[in-house]
Amino acid sequence: MNRQPIERQPAVSGTFYPASAPKLHQMLVHYLDDVKTDAKVPKAIIVPHAGYVYSGPVAASAYARLKKAHARITRAVIIGPSHRVAFRGLAISRAEAFVTPLGAIPVDREALQTIAHLPFVEYLEQAHTYEHSLEVHLPFLQETLDDFKIVPIVAGDASPEQVSQVIDALWGGEETLIVISSDLSHYHDYPTAQQKDRSTSKIIEQLHYEQLDFESACGRVPVSGLLKLAREKSLSVKTIDLRNSGDTAGDKNRVVGYGAYVIE
Repeated sequence: MNRQPIERQPAVSGTFYPASAPKLHQMLVHYLDDVKTDAKVPKAIIVPHAGYVYSGPVAASAYARLKKAHARITRAVIIGPSHRVAFRGLAISRAEAFVTPLGAIPVDREALQTIAHLPFVEYLEQAHTYEHSLEVHLPFLQETLDDFKIVPIVAGDASPEQVSQVIDALWGGEETLIVISSDLSHYHDYPTAQQKDRSTSKIIEQLHYEQLDFESACGRVPVSGLLKLAREKSLSVKTIDLRNSGDTAGDKNRVVGYGAYVIE
């Protein structure tokens, strides 16, 4: 008998984004076509992970830059924070594919083997099962890239050194994209959020990851790891979009901040 592949099923389809493939495709095309860019293709991006009506337009500002490399990028390393499960280190999955309404994306099992031996990396399925911080990026990747595999990693309580070591091990060449998942400030009024998120963006651009806290960005752990590595590699980070839910689909009394950043 043929063995059924182990697949991670979508957890937030129908809530964070449409469960219908045609509607999802239509929404993504709308967001991506709204972005006019001739910019360089980034090596790494930091993008938000809220429901699409809130953060989709901001995420699209980074994903639109991948279009020119749709055939070249064949691997996406995605690291996002854990929202539901507390654990130390970084969690990987034994799933062979991650499924969205647009289809199944194969996992790069060989790439995972290169980091699975690290003492702070473990297979932890419950960290992946309901986690949205990785899942919301998958349809954007499916819409902008051709054939690609993913290396999905959920970050728990991990140090910048641990995260940067993993990113460096998976850095690769032009075929590899690094995706770091993070929102910014949470539940401030509109002017306060703007001020806080501008300050956080300055910290990110200056690669001062030591100054980030969980009030700055819920994905502080993966963001810090990328910034540490960027500093070591003498790379620069640029803010390309900075908005909040009050700018997109929410009221301005209690907003969540979203930024899009690129390393080219």
